[in-house]
Amino acid sequence: MNRFRKWAVAAPAALALAAVAGGVALADEGSPATAVDTGDTAWLLASAALVMLMTPALGFFYGGLVRRKNVLATIMQSFIILALISVQWVLWGYSLAFGPDKGGIIGGLDWLGLSGVGLEPNPDYAPTVPHQAFMIFQAMFAIITPALITGAFAERKRFKAFIFFTLLWATFVYDPLAHWVWGTGGWLRALGALDFAGGTVVHISSGVSALVAALVLGRRLGFGKESMDPHDSTMTVLGASLLWFGWFGFNAGSALTSGGLATNAFVVTNTAAAMGAITWMTVSWIHTGRPSAIGAAMGAVAGLVAITPASGFVNVQGAVLIGLGAGILPYLAIQLRNLLRIDDALDVWACHGIGGTWGAIATGLFATTAVNAAGANGLLFGNPRQLGVQLLAVAVTWAYAAGATFVILKVIDLVIGLRVKEHEEVAGLDESQHGEVAYQV
Repeated sequence: MNRFRKWAVAAPAALALAAVAGGVALADEGSPATAVDTGDTAWLLASAALVMLMTPALGFFYGGLVRRKNVLATIMQSFIILALISVQWVLWGYSLAFGPDKGGIIGGLDWLGLSGVGLEPNPDYAPTVPHQAFMIFQAMFAIITPALITGAFAERKRFKAFIFFTLLWATFVYDPLAHWVWGTGGWLRALGALDFAGGTVVHISSGVSALVAALVLGRRLGFGKESMDPHDSTMTVLGASLLWFGWFGFNAGSALTSGGLATNAFVVTNTAAAMGAITWMTVSWIHTGRPSAIGAAMGAVAGLVAITPASGFVNVQGAVLIGLGAGILPYLAIQLRNLLRIDDALDVWACHGIGGTWGAIATGLFATTAVNAAGANGLLFGNPRQLGVQLLAVAVTWAYAAGATFVILKVIDLVIGLRVKEHEEVAGLDESQHGEVAYQV
């Protein structure tokens, strides 16, 4: 215990003045009037651009994992979500997630169409950048989260059903969860739940929803009987590499300032990703007898997922342990999924649901105020209560995401149908849904 405590790095005094929790700056009482800081603004806008890149990168990551006849449809889902949620967010999504609190549950519609969201800072969230800069940064999180789910129902969902699901899920699952954890007045934030960049809001919510989607839609035709191997592993490794690159904006950008906290988040993000890649490759090597390139890519992504909630609260030594767990637990979850014959096509639940769960719990273990004075110490730094709060946040996110996703899917299935017809699935979604193909013969 004492040895672990010695690993904590001393935080600069400036961190206490720019304290951040859950990707939202916490203004101290009696702090001076807010003013736009050009350095912070430049960093946040650059980070928003990095996070934007992650959604098409996810399209490549997923696109390489599906069969040849479905690659264009898979990439298209990530691409169109970028457009769809960009509009949803500015019209009503941002207001629901971050608008003035309504009972700790939702943000209401006070900022509908970005009414009242201007170029002056909002001291409740980011006192040194324009309010719209904070809004567009958060938009990129709202965009990629439903895109993550698409890997679970790959190769078999109707495009029309996908569109309606994305809009409904973003509105009724993502936006409330974002308010609970990050919004001023949100009830999980008030309890002290720590989620720096989206372990619960982004990864657990999407991973659990992916599991529900896989169960509701059922297995692909030929599942377990015919080969469904990735059609282009190089595309998947490229996608994972671009995700790794964009994740620096995801996590380090969540500091909202270009200082010491952003630096810590950047370093621990890279460390956990590297450890996750090495661990997953090693575990799969022992298990299968060969080091897998896709396994290394999956491990890197799992490490990135797991460090996301912790990146502004843990030191480098904590990041190594988080990456280690991320290379083992999701891998084991895939083995369980295989035993249960659940067709989560691209293992979203294992990577994001289990990886995010580990990361949220690990935050309750390894968090230290030496890194972020506005956070809290975890169990290993003398505060067992924080672990309890993290476990509660995990349980609530699992339950709400699962229940709400099930209802949304059932309603869509009843009204327009979820799944493509059998002959359309056999032909592939590229041709049957879009009338185009990724590759000419």
